[in-house]
Amino acid sequence: SGGKGIRGPQSAGLLLGRKDLIAAARANASPNGNAIGRGMKVNKEEMLGMLVALERFVKLDHSALDREYQRRANVVLESLDGIKGVTASITVPEVANHVPHVKIALDTAVTGITGPEVSQRLREGTPSIGVRPGDELLVGVWMMEPGEDKIVARRLKEVFTKKA
Repeated sequence: SGGKGIRGPQSAGLLLGRKDLIAAARANASPNGNAIGRGMKVNKEEMLGMLVALERFVKLDHSALDREYQRRANVVLESLDGIKGVTASITVPEVANHVPHVKIALDTAVTGITGPEVSQRLREGTPSIGVRPGDELLVGVWMMEPGEDKIVARRLKEVFTKKA
């Protein structure tokens, strides 16, 4: 997806892979298939934006980015240290978004709050923060702007210590 890690236009993306699989994908896309949708979404300005984003992306120092993502995850992780009923760890999803995330598991009997309630309080608070909700929360750090890791860490601590 162009609008995520490559930071290009949201509706643009890349399809890369074996030639036969690319051909199969094209055969099932507009105008060949009977579905309208993704093939109709991208305009010429977004295609150019995607090209510029891709050119920028390949020149990045990816090792430095990996270190920065790990640093951000550590900031969030350390903010939760010592909060009773909260177990947090750094995880890297195997499939998509293969960068460090902070996984937060709750013992709701101890915390008095569920994962969906934490998510709702973060979303409704100031600033509004989105996390992957559920019984376990997942905090992605790779799309944050500089300094936002500290804000997320502070807000999480506030929610768990009932100050938010």
